[in-house]
Amino acid sequence: MPNYIQRLYNTCKASFSPNGPVSEEALEKVRTMLEKIKPSDVGLEQEAQLVRNWSGPVPEQNGSHQSLPAIKYLHLHECESFSIGIFCMPPSSIIPLHNHPGMTVLSKLIYGSLHVESYDWLDFPEPEDPLQARPAKLVRNTPMTAPCASTVLFPTTGGNMHCFAARTPCAIFDILSPPYAAEHGRDCTYFRRSPRKDLPGELEVNGVVTKVTWLEEFQPPDNFVIRRGMYKGPVIRS
Repeated sequence: MPNYIQRLYNTCKASFSPNGPVSEEALEKVRTMLEKIKPSDVGLEQEAQLVRNWSGPVPEQNGSHQSLPAIKYLHLHECESFSIGIFCMPPSSIIPLHNHPGMTVLSKLIYGSLHVESYDWLDFPEPEDPLQARPAKLVRNTPMTAPCASTVLFPTTGGNMHCFAARTPCAIFDILSPPYAAEHGRDCTYFRRSPRKDLPGELEVNGVVTKVTWLEEFQPPDNFVIRRGMYKGPVIRS
């Protein structure tokens, strides 16, 4: 029988198209398989074992010019229908708030602990100036510790914009369908909370008063780095 990661790839290949999941049932098949993935399935058992014995504390960042801990991205596969990869985050590292335009994303924390914060845009007209702040609603603001359930975000629901802050060394297994592709309008944009003080904290949406967070585009700091790491797990045969 093929190894687990190969079987997951085979399920993704049957479930995704260049337009995303072919059906809700197909997406659920992928999510069900992702639920069962273990660090040993992707060559990360040693790293996961270190986390089990890890006692912290989270290192403090001293001084504004200190480099942030480098995050590693392990590339497993990419085609026009989907991509598979793993983000390995050292403690105190942060992946800033970013979007996934027109994409469905399945994520699974396979070891360690992090804090996740996610938002969706409110159904308001987009500003003419893309740099202008837009209202969003908070979807998730919670710590997560492996083992825990996988998450799914959709183009307009489920927290399409999210950020991660590592509390311990941790790894996030990501499946994106379709993958980022700037030429198809699927570029990654980063956001932050607007510093403006004159924006309302609540808005009426479809007759319901809703708490809002105002977000604006920004460029991450120069010391935010994601490096390509070496994937040591079973090779996917495509």
